Amino acid sequence: MKIIACYSNKGGVGKTASAVNLAHLMAQSGQKVLLCDLDPQGASAFYFRLKPAKKLTEDSFFTDQDKLLKAIKGSDYENLDVLPANMDFRDFDIFLSRLAKGHGALKKTLKSVKKDYDIVLLDCPPTISMLSESVFSCADKVIVPVIPSTLSERTLEQLLDFFTQHKLEKSKILAFFSMVQVSKKLHLDTMQRLGEQHADMLLSTYIPFSSHIERMGVNRAPATDFAKATPAAQHYLDLWRELVTRI
Repeated sequence: MKIIACYSNKGGVGKTASAVNLAHLMAQSGQKVLLCDLDPQGASAFYFRLKPAKKLTEDSFFTDQDKLLKAIKGSDYENLDVLPANMDFRDFDIFLSRLAKGHGALKKTLKSVKKDYDIVLLDCPPTISMLSESVFSCADKVIVPVIPSTLSERTLEQLLDFFTQHKLEKSKILAFFSMVQVSKKLHLDTMQRLGEQHADMLLSTYIPFSSHIERMGVNRAPATDFAKATPAAQHYLDLWRELVTRI
């Protein structure tokens, strides 16, 4: 089982949209996928028309295997299940800070689904926290959407610094450009500069800015389903194909 985290320490960069579309494409390719929503906002489950797992608290998520497994819900798509989040997940950091081995708690929890899935895709909240450290520890790869703009570039550098300071494996990080507008010189210049600086980390596929991605909340479905013939959906397919070669 591979654990892939879709993460950014900056909000509004297309993280959840990417997690949802990639989970759908992974499942379509024949992989048995669990999309695990760790963000208390619960947007991933919302996109799949699923309600929050209200009985799954921050305590039972990490300590009650039966309750965790019961909280997993099937989606409308073959091979794709979802573990919805709820607002109690906001207390994960407090709970993990009280554990002697909090950094390893998530990895231990996910062992309970190891026999059932080929890929667990984590949709992570946009913070650097105790939960994030647990994610970085257990994930095989951390895929990071980056808008080619100044603030998004800055948060990528902060993430790399964090990995360095905490002696984490920077080779786990795979970044890609998201919400790209090729008509903007700033976007093109940033993509070229970062591509030269981080050639080993940056994927070649980018995701364009698209109204179809924005409409995922209206349709409550992956754009790779309801708008699969659009450039944005095709770019996500290319992104998944490139990821396959790296994971």
